[in-house]
Amino acid sequence: MNIMLIDDDEAIRMMLQDIIEDYNLGEVVASLPSAAELTNSLLALHHIDILIIDMLMPDIDGIAAVSQIKKDFTGKIIMLSQVESKDLVGKAYEQGVNYYITKPLNRNEIVSIIRSVSEHLRLESFAQNLQSSLASLTPQAAAAPVPQPKPAAKAPALLQELGIGSAPGAQDLLDIIDWLRSHPGQTPSLKQLFTAVAGERPHTNDAAREAKAMEQRLRRTIYQAHVHLATLGAVDFTNPRFEEYAPVYFDYSDIRTTMRLIEDDEKPSLSQVHINTKKFIYALYDAVTR
Repeated sequence: MNIMLIDDDEAIRMMLQDIIEDYNLGEVVASLPSAAELTNSLLALHHIDILIIDMLMPDIDGIAAVSQIKKDFTGKIIMLSQVESKDLVGKAYEQGVNYYITKPLNRNEIVSIIRSVSEHLRLESFAQNLQSSLASLTPQAAAAPVPQPKPAAKAPALLQELGIGSAPGAQDLLDIIDWLRSHPGQTPSLKQLFTAVAGERPHTNDAAREAKAMEQRLRRTIYQAHVHLATLGAVDFTNPRFEEYAPVYFDYSDIRTTMRLIEDDEKPSLSQVHINTKKFIYALYDAVTR
């Protein structure tokens, strides 16, 4: 992790640098006595991951400095201050500060917070890379789309929430929901359901073959939703989407297993994940028709 320190007290900066180096928390690539020259260009030049900045400084205070760079700064910000005013602390968080540490500094607190920030950054980076990898599951050259019956209004939004709005099997799920809504009370087997949906599609010459292809697309798509939710949970266990959707669409123990892989910086694979296609489809149907 590349770290920038900004504090008008040189002793504080030296103390922070010693702690960071002693505990291998990252590399201090810039140590400044003022935030007057702080810009996003400067942060980008040094590839800063973590900015540690004092609140009260003579040229420009830390909150004002943060407000100028936070919009385009993708790293994390830790603010230092002797001030314990709830209003000022609240203002600091509103401007984009991620953590607030009160002086005098405590070595254990500094170490704990920097490690926590680094872990969040690592998980966010891993999540982005994983999403990019999952996106590659979508075929680059798909056949010309066939007009389909209009899906339930809620279904596309739910698929977006689950991270699969443009996945290979998204249209299959929408068609399945439409079929189930058109045949209330029927609970066919998955094979029967896929064949029925495939058979109603225009220009389908072999419903059984199309049903088999649909099954494979759905497995990849549901896997993508599984990893998406597990990634949200690994980054933030209290994420509202994770809390709402994970136990409804998947077995929670399976989600936790994938979360542990992600937390250990391992990439899960489809073969490691139990895909309960029927549970997912009927949970989606229930959510759409509620």
